[in-house]
Amino acid sequence: MNFTFSIKAQNDLENIISFEEYGSEIKQSPFKKCHNSSPPTTSYYHIPTYIINLDLPPEERWKELVTDLKPQIRKFIETIRNNTNKIYGTEIFQLIDSYLPLLTKTLPKEYYDELNGISEVTELSMGEVTIYNVFYEFDSLCTSIVMKDSNDKMYHGRNLDFGLLLGWNVLNRTWLVTELLKPLVVNVQFQRNDKTVYTSVHFAGYIGILTGIKKNAFALTVNERFKLNGGYVGIIEWILGRRDQKWNGIFTREVLEFAQSYKDAQKMLLTSELLAPVYFILSGKKSSQGCVITKGRNNNVDIWSIDSNKNSNSSWYLVQTNYDHWKKPPVIDDRVIPSMICMELFGRKDPIYTLFNVLSTIPILNKETVYSTVMEPATGNLKIWLQNCPDPCWPW
Repeated sequence: MNFTFSIKAQNDLENIISFEEYGSEIKQSPFKKCHNSSPPTTSYYHIPTYIINLDLPPEERWKELVTDLKPQIRKFIETIRNNTNKIYGTEIFQLIDSYLPLLTKTLPKEYYDELNGISEVTELSMGEVTIYNVFYEFDSLCTSIVMKDSNDKMYHGRNLDFGLLLGWNVLNRTWLVTELLKPLVVNVQFQRNDKTVYTSVHFAGYIGILTGIKKNAFALTVNERFKLNGGYVGIIEWILGRRDQKWNGIFTREVLEFAQSYKDAQKMLLTSELLAPVYFILSGKKSSQGCVITKGRNNNVDIWSIDSNKNSNSSWYLVQTNYDHWKKPPVIDDRVIPSMICMELFGRKDPIYTLFNVLSTIPILNKETVYSTVMEPATGNLKIWLQNCPDPCWPW
């Protein structure tokens, strides 16, 4: 998707943009101006850090984390169960409790044992633990951005949005699930032989990875790709016996564990078949190492590199939401154009400031946004901010 715009002023949308193609549409969106404030210190949010010792037996790895956050995990699952029962009746969770444990047993033994350990500690059924771990295969909205700073060092930002249509709190105008996920956000360091192999932003009780970084190698985020032949179809095929596809969150974890470089990670991401269509956003430690990999379930692949934008406005960054980059996003969910406007406005000098403010701009920030993060692959530095979108705010 190509267009031309010019930055003229900071606070007046009428003067910020002059579009050849998109001017009338952006004025219909909730985007009014770019958020502009200094990023809070990440310690403000009291996001705990846990070590997952990969040398332990799988069923013991998550014991400390889920013991500490057991009440929050149970509250999350109970809210999902209660809302589902109200809308669809009790039959849905009866099926989950009866049949999803059979699905879990088909996972590689290491991951099955991890889920079994979480089930024992939280006193949740294997069906409930499993549904918590497959939600993210087909129901998350996200924005990911890779950028070069003025010294050509790579940075990687993302908003994770989750909770659409899973219960609305009419009193405080928030998505119920989004708010329940915020206390579950943790920083996890996966270690072998007392050394950190990779780090991730995690939801307690979830064993896959949606946002992760490997120091001096690469950072990786996962965005959902909307397709009719999506995650629901993949799960049904898995249940019916097709086992050659990978679960996105678990696969991302495998990439972070086994790939030793940006090129290794890119090769793994390009060649594996997946349960659900997806966008992998990948950044490395070199200035040329940034790309979006668009994948279908049948392994159709498009790779969009930061180098491919040399002759456009966005020669130093890529923005990926939940729509193919070569198509116009829908007007009701256009986070791309506001992101690009604000990227151009803030520039490359202070990448953490730039990414934090872009990710805090409505509608990139919305009622579904759980957290924002900025990662630096060369150093392994990872910053996390829990987000809140006060009214007036866009619902997604």
